[in-house]
Amino acid sequence: MQLDLSPYTAMVCGSTQGIGFATAKELASMGARIVLVARNEASLQKAVAEINEINGKENMTLTADFQHPDSLEKALDGFLVENEAQILINNTGGPPPGQAIDAEVEGFRIAFNQHLICNHILATKLVPGMKKAGYGRIINVISTSVKQPLPNLGVSNTIRGAVANWSKTLANELGAFGITVNNVLPGATDTARLTGIIERKSEKTGKSLDDVRAGMESQVPMKRVGRPEEVAWAISFLASPSAAYINGINVPVDGGRTASL
Repeated sequence: MQLDLSPYTAMVCGSTQGIGFATAKELASMGARIVLVARNEASLQKAVAEINEINGKENMTLTADFQHPDSLEKALDGFLVENEAQILINNTGGPPPGQAIDAEVEGFRIAFNQHLICNHILATKLVPGMKKAGYGRIINVISTSVKQPLPNLGVSNTIRGAVANWSKTLANELGAFGITVNNVLPGATDTARLTGIIERKSEKTGKSLDDVRAGMESQVPMKRVGRPEEVAWAISFLASPSAAYINGINVPVDGGRTASL
């Protein structure tokens, strides 16, 4: 299998913790130069120091708040003066929980900016360099909700579905240039976001944190939640040359929890 990414640069969003950081580490171990993107400069510097230890390359950081797409455009324009990236990992924390009917319009606007608009800005800025290289990978970390909407995640279900359809459209448009576009759909994964969901459910139901977690695990055929690195392995394979003919698909990484095919 061709898993060497040493000729390439990978831009990883939301890369200071959780799935994003696990993905950045895995791509670095495969030889890629990494560009970490997040909003907290101190966290970025801590993360890039660890990445530098893995691949020994001059990895970079970009500071941008995805609630303000203009800040992302500005950071990208500065990066592109002397740099390009052939691999893009779109990964952003999900919107707050709640029913769709109870959501404020502004909540949809914020989520739309954080996910679809920023994903599109990143893709449009980086695709020219991918075309020039004859190699491109755009991988969107979304959610199993694009196959099966999840209870009490109304805004997230809506926005994730929009991103999935945007992604499929891009896959059709860019495949001829050697650029693939795919989605990875994590299920319950041991991250700070999952901890927050468990805490809120515990407060709402009066159940202990352990009982809430056990209830989640019981819904998974493998009887456990995933680890961030397990999602990162799927993302990193799709970023590799060996995934050259995989395009326009959704890959659940959920231990089999999603009921649909």
